[in-house]
Amino acid sequence: MAAVTLLKARRLSKSFGGVRAVQAVDFDLREGEIRAIIGPNGAGKTTFVDLLCGRIAANQGTVEFAGCDITALAVHRRVRLGIAYTFQITSIFANLTVLENIAIAAQNRLPERGGAPFDAIETLRRVGLGGQENRRAGALAYGHQRLLEAAMGLSLNPRLLIFDEPTQGLSDGEIQGFCDLLADANRSTTILLIEHNMPVVMKLARRITVFDRGRVLAEGAPRDIQDNAAVQAAYLGQ
Repeated sequence: MAAVTLLKARRLSKSFGGVRAVQAVDFDLREGEIRAIIGPNGAGKTTFVDLLCGRIAANQGTVEFAGCDITALAVHRRVRLGIAYTFQITSIFANLTVLENIAIAAQNRLPERGGAPFDAIETLRRVGLGGQENRRAGALAYGHQRLLEAAMGLSLNPRLLIFDEPTQGLSDGEIQGFCDLLADANRSTTILLIEHNMPVVMKLARRITVFDRGRVLAEGAPRDIQDNAAVQAAYLGQ
């Protein structure tokens, strides 16, 4: 059976003043895959996913999700369709408890997606925060705040879960646990991640999209990307 395209961008572009951050990008994400976006700093990766999520408006181009044009939809409406996004900079509610953060996120959960009943404590355990539910979120170490944000994303029961630098601030053991978590979540959720940790990318991603100067430089399976001379020159060889 042919793979289903869950998300599609066409000629997507964004400029800030005279800086063209994203330039006429075409992008297709298949349902059920784990896709990684990599590239040097300033390549346009975060701006691109901000356009997909609706955090910023495109100057040009379209975005479709599950066959619907979502180009003009606000962030909260995209969330209701099943797109969850964890930011490069944590966006938790620092003065609330860990459990309260999960409860707020779960208000936008997609019940029509089915699956097991939502269990906040179990979700925290899955991300490595078991026993931390009554702590103030702002008192967590930075890496644990990233894990809390991952738990908040999972609590939505999304069709698409987007991570921006998810392993930043995590220990080696936490990174391994996070990789296991994503592999498990991928049973029911499509995953798109921006990540600089290349061992994580090569372990998890089925396909990799490489950005450079606001454009897609290359796309393919991990081994193809590793062997791509243009990618090595622009990024991997740095």
